[in-house]
Amino acid sequence: MKARLFVALELPDVVREALVAWRAPLLRDADELRAVAPEALHVTLAFLGWQPEEAIAPLAELVDSCAADCDGAPGLALGTPLWLPRRRPRVLAIALEDRHGQLAVLQERLVERLMIDGWYAPEARPYLPHVTVARVRARAPTRTRELPTTAFGSGGAAFGDGAAPEVVFDGTAVVLYRSHLSSAGTRYEPLSINRLA
Repeated sequence: MKARLFVALELPDVVREALVAWRAPLLRDADELRAVAPEALHVTLAFLGWQPEEAIAPLAELVDSCAADCDGAPGLALGTPLWLPRRRPRVLAIALEDRHGQLAVLQERLVERLMIDGWYAPEARPYLPHVTVARVRARAPTRTRELPTTAFGSGGAAFGDGAAPEVVFDGTAVVLYRSHLSSAGTRYEPLSINRLA
């Protein structure tokens, strides 16, 4: 058996609530977009894809170790709303501002350890911390592609309708998740939760 796994930074409830409130009027008339469940809002650090179930225990230990080595909770802020990827966008997201560079250090250390142990292949594009708040429905006639595509960061396109809420916060935990796919929507199961000081 295999499990679809990823490592993510957990968001405080106040951030999830702010994101849900912000996106509500944007999605009200956008039938082509499907909101991500509030409890599923997170910041992906490394997507591991399909792995053998017996890999879960050693991966959990590796993630625990990386989280323990983290120099405090990363200081973050909600940044620019954007469409990802730039060509044929499939998600509406909000970029994060890494206020002190701690998130970048955590993500780099995590990826380095995963690569050394053979669990991860690096992506060609630079890491862009963000929270996906909505996804384009399959085969939807997307108006998103008609919006201005001002280049943003590592290949996103700036969102044209309203700034993100001004929220400054600390990341709460590093989590190893299992992703369960279904026609009703994806469910994320936390397998290892590592609180950050």
